[in-house]
Amino acid sequence: MAHLLKTSFLPSSQTLRRSHSSSAPALISGRRSRLQVQAKIREIFMPALSSTMTEGKIVSWVKSEGDKLSKGESVVVVESDKADMDVETFYDGYLASIMVEEGGIAAVGSAIALLAETEEEIAEAKAKASSSTAAPTAAPAAATPEPQPEKIPDNAGPAVVPKAAAVAAVSSTHPASEGGKRIVASPYAKKLTRELKVDLGAVVGTGPLGRIVAKDVEAFAAQVTEVAPEPSVRKSADAEAGIELGTVVPFTTMQGAVSRNMLESLSVPTFRVGYTITTDALDALYKKIKSKGVTMTALLAKATALALVKHPVVNSGCRDGKSFTYNSSINIAVAVAIDGGLITPVLQDADKVDLYSLSRKWKELVDKARAKQLQPHEYNTGTFTVSNLGMFGVDRFDAILPPGTGAIMAVGASQPTVVGTKDGRIGRKNQMQVNVTADHRIIYGADLASFLQTLAKIIEDPKDLTF
Repeated sequence: MAHLLKTSFLPSSQTLRRSHSSSAPALISGRRSRLQVQAKIREIFMPALSSTMTEGKIVSWVKSEGDKLSKGESVVVVESDKADMDVETFYDGYLASIMVEEGGIAAVGSAIALLAETEEEIAEAKAKASSSTAAPTAAPAAATPEPQPEKIPDNAGPAVVPKAAAVAAVSSTHPASEGGKRIVASPYAKKLTRELKVDLGAVVGTGPLGRIVAKDVEAFAAQVTEVAPEPSVRKSADAEAGIELGTVVPFTTMQGAVSRNMLESLSVPTFRVGYTITTDALDALYKKIKSKGVTMTALLAKATALALVKHPVVNSGCRDGKSFTYNSSINIAVAVAIDGGLITPVLQDADKVDLYSLSRKWKELVDKARAKQLQPHEYNTGTFTVSNLGMFGVDRFDAILPPGTGAIMAVGASQPTVVGTKDGRIGRKNQMQVNVTADHRIIYGADLASFLQTLAKIIEDPKDLTF
């Protein structure tokens, strides 16, 4: 769901002339006549795309200065603290002046562009922009120095566009381009072009009415890779992976948000409880249904959700330090490492959704997370968090509690372990370590111990997971 740009009126000289010549009876004629003499130039503000967003970065302007805009049309792509989002205009008009260029940072509520109602107002809007925003726009420019895109390639989305033109040039127009003036593409497809360094204008869309979709970009990128010289590919990869040692790199928007959340979590009194769980039965189930698209993450999320049904206090959260909430839904957030930060896509109502649908949803969320296209409700509605480092061979670790939630579970790798059996013999079982960090203001040791016992029973006898 794209967000709407908020705007305010700026009085133009034409408006002032009209207002001086207006007579009293004109005001009595109603609000409609008064709106006709309102200002023609509007400020476009940096929108708040999430409850925690304080500033945003302009990833790219979808429209150029002078372009005509229609209400609901995408104008700019903004990087919030967690995702890149297409932002739509709330009014018809012309994009008169861009006040914050691509790569620039602006505070929420500050002006990033001017919107003129008519073409005649564009010149006046440009004059207003140059006179009234010279000082504010200098700060974002200083915060994003010229060399920064080279040091942090993942945050240099706008800088990738010129490079993409050198990749290949098959065609400059296609059925969705309206004669080359406009390219119709999904937000995800646009994001992929920046990641894969593909010229969007060279891609032919196969979606409705020629709209470019993600698969079109991926197919085009695959063709370019096949014909590209191998040494150039290696050189490009080496350049992207290179890190200039000794340099000071400012936080990205996402890293800044993670930093604030981690500092906030330090004010919460937490404690940790660990548990060893045998995974032989879970491993066998996974091998059996893996071919059907089921992921281990979905299995762990489903098992955790079913255990939380029986222990609602572990699914609760405290925000104000004076009360806590028994959450009505069990939404499992799973930590995912992406370029430039960390994000927690949320599997909503994980206790109610079947395992196969949960797996499909998880794959969709991961794809959107890596493309920085998650919507706020897809990453900030978690009630319990799972962090899994088992795929890296990590046997145990502790996780930091996300603010506002009651607990987070750190999952280690399942490893063959020599154990003593009940009949006094020595055997071998696959076991994993889980450590839960919890808010001690609302959850106590006995609560976590009971929850982990229930979780172990579900994992060690996972027949209920497939229902």
